[in-house]
Amino acid sequence: MRSRLNVGRVLAMVVAAAVASAGVLQPARACAQTPSTIGTDPWKGITFGVALEGYYEYNTNRPPDRVNLLRAYDTRANVFSIQQAAFVIESVPDRPAGKPLGLRLDLQFGQATATVQGSPANEPRPEFYVNVWQAYGSYVFPGSHAIRLDFGKFASSLGFETNYAKDNNQFTRSLLFNFLPFYHAGVRVAFPVNDRLTLTYELTNGIQQTEDFNNFKSNHVMAVVVPVRNVTWTVNYYAGQEQPDGGAPDGPNGWFHVFDTYATWVPTPTMSFGLDVSRTTNQLLSTSPVSTLVGAAVYGRYQALPSSAVALRYEFLNDDGLFAGIAQKLQEITFTFEQEVADGFLVRAELRRDWSNVGFFPGPVPTDPLRTGQTTVLAGLVWWVGGKPGVW
Repeated sequence: MRSRLNVGRVLAMVVAAAVASAGVLQPARACAQTPSTIGTDPWKGITFGVALEGYYEYNTNRPPDRVNLLRAYDTRANVFSIQQAAFVIESVPDRPAGKPLGLRLDLQFGQATATVQGSPANEPRPEFYVNVWQAYGSYVFPGSHAIRLDFGKFASSLGFETNYAKDNNQFTRSLLFNFLPFYHAGVRVAFPVNDRLTLTYELTNGIQQTEDFNNFKSNHVMAVVVPVRNVTWTVNYYAGQEQPDGGAPDGPNGWFHVFDTYATWVPTPTMSFGLDVSRTTNQLLSTSPVSTLVGAAVYGRYQALPSSAVALRYEFLNDDGLFAGIAQKLQEITFTFEQEVADGFLVRAELRRDWSNVGFFPGPVPTDPLRTGQTTVLAGLVWWVGGKPGVW
């Protein structure tokens, strides 16, 4: 019999713990707000941002359907492509300034939507949410710890890379980005213990599920640690039952587990390094064999000039078939040159090689044997405008 969570009870416990830890039962002066601190301008603190990512890419295998296998967003070869166009609205909560509420909305259009949000395998009604990348409301509880509660749909913290190319070292996304969950829907509670440690708990529908397709709710815990000033280390553990039940009262009860940890080291203002290590297991039933994927990625970036940078990424994945459907060992290396032409306009040139220990990549003739690798050359363009600062 499948185990089920009493979601109402869990939510009540989470919120009650957050309220108690935040110190709601503080003297009235700690929570008091005057009209001047609350403010009267409804648009104050709201920022807007618009981003556009486009590219042209050539695949030396010249696949007949022009599909780049294993790619998250740059899915088409020999085509001028809109990878994604995004519109972001955000109001960040600021409890000390008398603003405990926040909102975030990301609308996404282009090839990225088909990859991350358009799959009927995960979404019972994908057409309703396909262009909504994120949509959540926030509340920061009163008290010295500033505990924050988010509700809605938000990007997953599993994996080193993000949705927006401007915030990554490379234009193309990694194999791990393509494999690991993209987003979740549910509640998220962040507890800043101190300046060096923040703990987060998420109770969600699952992976890539704005609406759930079974009766089980998934759990995700995360710790962000700053052991020294120039190092940030994130540890994630995710557990859920990610098999659709088809509307039956007792569907498949196999477990999906992800352990993912990544770190960033910035030894100098012009140099940074990253490491991502991940292990995922999945099974259809609790008694079924376990499929496993283990992967690692390393990153390096050097800001040679104020407007020019070079970056390198290498990955290795040992896949039982969870990612690509067959058992294989995958590797990938990407060299990137970046030029910031103007504030809000980046040009990136990339040379990338993906390869496997078995034949997997198609060549120009469909009847030819599959090849063990593919090489792509890409020119990517990234624009962003608006009042939203920093990382998106």
